[in-house]
Amino acid sequence: MAAAAREMFPYLCVHDANAAVDFYGRVFGMKEKFRLTEPGGRIGHVELDFDGATLMLSEEFAEYGIRSPKSIGGTAVTIHLHVENADEVVDKALLAGATLHMPLADQFYGERSGSFFDPFGHRWNVGHHIEDVTTEEMQRRYDKEPGC
Repeated sequence: MAAAAREMFPYLCVHDANAAVDFYGRVFGMKEKFRLTEPGGRIGHVELDFDGATLMLSEEFAEYGIRSPKSIGGTAVTIHLHVENADEVVDKALLAGATLHMPLADQFYGERSGSFFDPFGHRWNVGHHIEDVTTEEMQRRYDKEPGC
C-alpha cells in the first residue's frame, strides 16, 4: 500500500493581508496565486507561491481565536528560509520595513544567516549555505558556542 502524499504549508495570520502580500512579494519574490475576500473586505485566505512552495495568509478572525503576532504581542515561531544570498534578502527586508533581530553572521552549522521581524510580527531566519558540516562537527562547534 502506497503512503499518502503529504504536504506542509506555513499559514500566517497577519493584521493587514494586502500589505503582507506586497511585503512578501518585494522581499522574497513571492507571487500571489489567489485570494478569498469577505463581502466586508476582510481577507480570509491568500496563497503565495515561492518557487513552488506555498505560503498561506489570512487576516485576523478574533471570533475564532485566530490572531496575529500584533494582537498577541509576539510570536513563538521562526520561519527558516534558505535563499541564494541572505545578505541581499535581509537588506531588502529592512528597506521594506522589517526590524533586525539578529545580524547576519557565518554560523557554526555551515550557513550565513540572520533574522528579522517582518512588519506583521513574524520572525524570519534567512540564510545561505557556506560550508558542509557533519553532524559530529556541528555538535562540537555547538558545544563551544557561548550560551548553548
